[in-house]
Amino acid sequence: MIALFGAGEMGEALLAGLVRSGRGPDEILVVEPRAERADDLRWKYGVSAVPPEKAAEAADTLLVVVRPHHVPGLLDDIAPHLRSGCLVVSAAAGIPTRLVEQHLGGEPPVVRVMPNTPVLVESGMSVISPGRYAGEEHLRRAEELLSPVGKVIRLDEEGQDAATALSGSAPAYFYYVIENMIKAGTDLGVPREAARDMVLQAAEGAVAMLRSTGETPDTLRESVTSSGGTTQAALATLDDKGVGPAFRAAVEAAARRSRELGEQVT
Repeated sequence: MIALFGAGEMGEALLAGLVRSGRGPDEILVVEPRAERADDLRWKYGVSAVPPEKAAEAADTLLVVVRPHHVPGLLDDIAPHLRSGCLVVSAAAGIPTRLVEQHLGGEPPVVRVMPNTPVLVESGMSVISPGRYAGEEHLRRAEELLSPVGKVIRLDEEGQDAATALSGSAPAYFYYVIENMIKAGTDLGVPREAARDMVLQAAEGAVAMLRSTGETPDTLRESVTSSGGTTQAALATLDDKGVGPAFRAAVEAAARRSRELGEQVT
């Protein structure tokens, strides 16, 4: 039995992935305090919405997808009801496994995960890290839960703040670039839909080239940058504006904020 704590966009995406992977509605419990939202999930997926204590008593795997500041109170509430050996998969940003272990007591197997929003379209990235008491079996179970909504990789927990910056927050960086490229196109007189199509196809094509060729980004960038040409003029402007260092600083800021969020809760 799997219990999902939290049914926002990310929680529902994971729920939908579980259903697609063959989990029956009778194998999934949802903890959702909003009655209307709980009714909606019952109707869409056929799952049961139950109180947190009941979910903890029944499940052998818990998926915790709630806001970080809700985590300590939730864990304290369910700790007396948790089944021995229950796997806890925590997707709460910035929350270290040691905090989850501390609030649950004993030696609970905990796996920390940082998913990103493309899980909503089955193209997500989930980075998982084991806690002190989680072993290979628990990591495999976490991978099975998350693989229906995208790719899953393992990383030592020390790298989770960087994973938050490089993966969890990263879709927003690309949306920002695409947003501004489309705006540049419309400023040049291109109809918005045409500009959008061109930019999105260029983005998809660039990723496809990286994946299919195995080349590094700098190699592919250089291959389309002719001396004195249009691409060189664009890249020179980006360099003059400090875009490269700005992006690196942005990723560092996201990683730093992830650490701060964890410290605030702990």
